[in-house]
Amino acid sequence: MRGGTVAVIGGSIAGCAVATALARAGAGQVVVLERTGGRLEDRGVGLCVHDERAVELRASGALPEGIAAHPLRRRRWVVRDDAEGPGGRLIWQQPFPFHSYHWGLLWRGLRESVPAMVVYRQGEAVTAVEAAGTGTGTGTGTSAAEGDRARVRLADGSVERYDLVVGADGYRSVVRAALCADSRPHYAGYVCWRGNVDAARLDELVGLADPFPEAVTTVCFPGGTCVVYRIPGPGGPRVNWVLYAAPPPDGQLRLDDPTSFPPGALTPGLAEHLDALLEREFPPYWRRALALTDPADTFVQPIYDLEAARTAGGRLLLAGDAASVVRPHNTSGAAKALQDATALADGWRRSDSFEELLDGYHRARGAAGRELVALARRLGRAQVERTPAWAAMDGDGMAAWWRGQLDGAPGIGGRAMAP
Repeated sequence: MRGGTVAVIGGSIAGCAVATALARAGAGQVVVLERTGGRLEDRGVGLCVHDERAVELRASGALPEGIAAHPLRRRRWVVRDDAEGPGGRLIWQQPFPFHSYHWGLLWRGLRESVPAMVVYRQGEAVTAVEAAGTGTGTGTGTSAAEGDRARVRLADGSVERYDLVVGADGYRSVVRAALCADSRPHYAGYVCWRGNVDAARLDELVGLADPFPEAVTTVCFPGGTCVVYRIPGPGGPRVNWVLYAAPPPDGQLRLDDPTSFPPGALTPGLAEHLDALLEREFPPYWRRALALTDPADTFVQPIYDLEAARTAGGRLLLAGDAASVVRPHNTSGAAKALQDATALADGWRRSDSFEELLDGYHRARGAAGRELVALARRLGRAQVERTPAWAAMDGDGMAAWWRGQLDGAPGIGGRAMAP
């Protein structure tokens, strides 16, 4: 297995982790092809990693030391109750052993850890990929060795051949399209609004200072929930929020294909819809906190999920969101991508052939992805699609409701990897 050539399609979190893992495992040449030519670190979305997963991933080398993270200890579930004050009424509290990250800072730490032997090429759009043994070749001069390699076609029309091509190119993966074309994202029936705001701006809420910087607060309302928590940011702490609800009316969003209105691109109609939702459903403090978000830091996207029928084959392999798109309720996306990279490197070291590597990876990571998708669907149904009568819930009722969502799973945030 030493000396093989690998192309990693996509250079964000999953792509950087995979490239680093394979270079350290002994791949002879690793090339990252990232379509974006700009600054990936400018992405401001928050994410969380379970503390146990972080320990595991640091031990494997997949999660570098020194990346800024904010500790979270508990999750508070609140409902609007004007008699209880501006922060709403607490209906349940549970442990939440996670650390939160800023997407851009996490990506930067992973990018800086990529070994120098890896060739990282930005502005390289991949238009198509062909599995090994499926191409027509270039004539009688095509060697058997070339037939055993996968092909990558770039936007300029050139074709490059590699012993292995890893799709770390997200929910629109061209590698997945080549490996299992019938596996496509499916719309979940609701949308996700996201935003983040400078935490110092909470001081503008006179008399309503946030007393819970170490907690995730989940605001509950009929037909949805909103999680609010702090993250580190390039210029200091920020407040990140993710709101799940039914889609806006009147066809303001495309729902037939994964898409989003990126930060700064909300239409006046979408902005008005969000403002009305906050005014109608949120406790005053949390409504005003979210309203501080600059339009340039607010966006909305339909929620999708996906299970790839195959995660490996024909010298093609899928990692991160290319392999499985998991609704964000599970808080497992980043950890799953880093686990995929770890499993791929472990398999590389153990395997005697690419076929053995691909088979072992599919057995291990395909099952992990399916489990995460199933759990996130249960969470989405309970927290958005079929919400309970929140105001009537007490601690015991909420605990039983939560156990029903887990359905035997140990918790959210992903499972430990098999030894």
